[in-house]
Amino acid sequence: MVRIAIDAMGGDFGPEPIIKGCIQAFKQKKFIPILVGKKDEILSLLPKRYRDKISIVQADDIISMGDAATDAIKRKESSIYKAIDLVKMGEADGIVSAGHSGATMTLATLRLGRLKGVVRPALAAVMPTKSKNRSILLDVGANVDSKAEHIVQFAIMGGCYAEDMFGIDTPSIGLLANGEEKSKGNEVTKEAFKLLDDYKGFVGNVEGGDIFNASCDVIACDGFVGNLVLKASEGVAATISGLIKEYIRKSPVAITGALLMRKVFKLLKKQMDYEEVGGAPLLGIKGCAIVSHGKSGPKAIKNAIFQAINYTETGVNKHIVHRIAELKAKEEKI
Repeated sequence: MVRIAIDAMGGDFGPEPIIKGCIQAFKQKKFIPILVGKKDEILSLLPKRYRDKISIVQADDIISMGDAATDAIKRKESSIYKAIDLVKMGEADGIVSAGHSGATMTLATLRLGRLKGVVRPALAAVMPTKSKNRSILLDVGANVDSKAEHIVQFAIMGGCYAEDMFGIDTPSIGLLANGEEKSKGNEVTKEAFKLLDDYKGFVGNVEGGDIFNASCDVIACDGFVGNLVLKASEGVAATISGLIKEYIRKSPVAITGALLMRKVFKLLKKQMDYEEVGGAPLLGIKGCAIVSHGKSGPKAIKNAIFQAINYTETGVNKHIVHRIAELKAKEEKI
């Protein structure tokens, strides 16, 4: 049975929503949950009927959002350090944390190590589209100033994730650029284009709008660019949602329309809600690490745990190692 370590102290709202999310996941799916954090606090929030079903690992330290990610490696008593070490020691298969994302990525990379052939891990965000499908954008923050070979590997890893986690036989893979033409993009993007030109599923350059129009399954880019796209997308979604609520509140006609369109709004919210996905996987590391939003509620934690279980069971990592080895062998022949 899959074992998932959960950083109980990470997140903006303390351990309560994390423990609730863990219980919700446990009710719906068979797995072995391991909560890592301050035992007294966890026990005060954990119903007695689950105390013999959910393990607790004591951790005295908490890495706060204001702490430097580089300090995480020294703080061996922190909840995120101990949770990741459970994976390193083979006592857990994956880790879920809504805490300091930089600390989680740093520790996962340094403590667990990279998969064979992977130069840099990438953080993948599952983005909403106008269809029922979602697109995968990576890297969204694990790296800045990426080289062409890094972006090529992001594309390959994203393709493996799309195949195994979403069941897409041949995912369409694009490079994020300022135009679809081959001549567009900066020097790094142009070089990555050349390296991916005959890769199965590669469709060339794509623009920002293609992330949301369901025309491309995987969009690869530098982590600095990807993070800006992700944050801007979250801001636009929040602004539009706020404007709709404000217009409805001010107009009696709009209120009537909103009541009639209640089901549509509910479906739209579900499609846009990050809690439906749960978190972003760090691709390219040994094991599994799901990085959740700091504001994650129980629903997001539950879905992040489900994602960690599925990631482990589908064998994405073996797929990534195989594909990167294939590409490397091909390059050596040229």
